[in-house]
Amino acid sequence: MITGASDDDPSAVITYAMVGARLGTGIVWTMLYILPFMIVIQEMSARIGLSSSCGLAGNLKKYYSKTALFFIATLIIISNLFNIGADVYGMSAALELIIPWSSHLFSWLLVVIILLLVVYLPYRKIVAIFKWLTFSLFAYMVAALLVIDNWHLILIQLFVPALQSNRDYLLLFVAVAGTTISPYLAFWQASEEAEERKNELGRSKNLVCRFRVFDDKDLERTKIDTRIGMFFSNLIGFFIIALTGTLLFNAGIHNVETVKDIADALRPLAGDFAYFLFAIGIIGAGMLTIPILAGSSAYVLSEIFNWKGSLDKPFSKAREFYLVIIVATLLGLVIPYTGITAVQALFWTAIIHGIVAPFLIIAVIHMANNPAIVGPNVNSRRANYFAFGSFVLMSSIMITIFVLEFPTDRVMAIIGSMF
Repeated sequence: MITGASDDDPSAVITYAMVGARLGTGIVWTMLYILPFMIVIQEMSARIGLSSSCGLAGNLKKYYSKTALFFIATLIIISNLFNIGADVYGMSAALELIIPWSSHLFSWLLVVIILLLVVYLPYRKIVAIFKWLTFSLFAYMVAALLVIDNWHLILIQLFVPALQSNRDYLLLFVAVAGTTISPYLAFWQASEEAEERKNELGRSKNLVCRFRVFDDKDLERTKIDTRIGMFFSNLIGFFIIALTGTLLFNAGIHNVETVKDIADALRPLAGDFAYFLFAIGIIGAGMLTIPILAGSSAYVLSEIFNWKGSLDKPFSKAREFYLVIIVATLLGLVIPYTGITAVQALFWTAIIHGIVAPFLIIAVIHMANNPAIVGPNVNSRRANYFAFGSFVLMSSIMITIFVLEFPTDRVMAIIGSMF
């Protein structure tokens, strides 16, 4: 549930709202048809973490080439920084809608609160807070139920895709898919399953990345948990697109790029209550997601450099791990001061996600079929079909991004200018 909810971070909310405003409710089908690919990737990641008591980076380090490890890890960390930057300013802008103070002041205040909670609270309390924060996302569902009256049409559009072949439609589809299938989710899912597994086994110095027998009930629990989490994630995305597609698109408001743009457009159409619900949902999502983005980077680096990294350890026993979380969060906070706007940060995050996702998916597929890592719990044939389908989907997205945003003549001109 926590992993699924973190996929609906402020940057995802803005992306879904932009898509709804520009294309209307005809794009809601993406939330249904992307769901099986999300589930299979997260199930594989969860099974890897549960089986080996180790995250994806640790398994990559032990069983695969260092080049692949550092390539994937570097891109994940960079994309997480851009994502944190977009999320921090999405949250502060949402809070500014409720309390008319400076968004810069709010951004620093929110970051300090988040870091204090993550650094000083033990793992179980952090998880409890994360679980409660997932409920903030129901704000979008409530807001949509308050104002939408054409559910019969939206449900038809959910099951019957209304495809278009123009450039804007393709780019917006790429944005939705890249935002929904986020590579950091796989790293976080595997690391958290490993974290739970280590808590059960007891933390000894001999805990290394290798298969350990576990109860079939754990595997079944992981499957159910993952499916519910991913369903919840896309259900919220569905309601955001349905809300903005119904109100903004039908009102002729097609260009929204910030939280303020979206909220200001919603207020006269949906009323103050829906307006505040939208803002509250963004704040709650950001409080949940920023620690997960920074935490996934910390888990990656801890496994690469053999640091004692864990949210279950106090700061004094895992300094490097917590310093990565602190530095990653602060670097994300600084990004907007460089002149990079939230929309640009979203764009470059999508680009990096598009580059890293195919490589990561292939690595996860191989790990999920490697008996040394998962023992007898290798992928079923059906799971492999969906897994390779997700690889094809994300590879197509990467190619689409470069063809549409970096045309051949522009690329050749850049290359030519280098010589």
